[in-house]
Amino acid sequence: MIKALKKQVWQLLNALKLGGSVQLYLESELKNNGWFRSFHTKRSVDAAGKPLPWCTYPFIAFIGPRLKNHFTVFEYGSGNSTRWYSTHVKSVQAVEHDEAWVKEVSQQLPANAKVMYRELGEKYVKAVQITGNNYHIIVVDGRKRVECMRFSVDSLTPDGVLILDNSERESYAEVKGFMQSQGFRWIDFYGMAPIVSHLTCTTIFYRTTNCLGI
Repeated sequence: MIKALKKQVWQLLNALKLGGSVQLYLESELKNNGWFRSFHTKRSVDAAGKPLPWCTYPFIAFIGPRLKNHFTVFEYGSGNSTRWYSTHVKSVQAVEHDEAWVKEVSQQLPANAKVMYRELGEKYVKAVQITGNNYHIIVVDGRKRVECMRFSVDSLTPDGVLILDNSERESYAEVKGFMQSQGFRWIDFYGMAPIVSHLTCTTIFYRTTNCLGI
């Protein structure tokens, strides 16, 4: 009886062209990754509600196992990604141009992660240099991304990598030519990301010797 009822329900859903959507919600990688939770809460989190970078799921799956506890990370932009990286690496330093957001994010960060405020402009772009450190990973996911990418190359460790989010945007197209001229290769990770439903891309730029073992 129950089996017959389920069959009828699925037949109705398929007739209404809703079967696929329901199946994705009941059992799919979107559910397993926590996409539905992130969509409804408008927060970049996994299925358990824990922080995730607002980057593509293929990128997260790739980089997660490659992070080491001695790595240092710098981020242009901050939020749940800062919290996520802090659980995998030695330290995270981020910069933001929004002072109110800095205060909000700072309250959620552990001891090994910090976010600083810099007015949008030259001070923001050069924030990575101001720290006086070199980083294994520099993530560019804030404002003025082309300028930040160009400026950040000299603040990497010899085996450091640069990460550009939303790299499919036409306004960032020139970055690949510049990075190639600096001796970098890249891997594009296309896919869906938390919260949003459109296709996007996160790109890792790396040299032959790199900390991710690519």
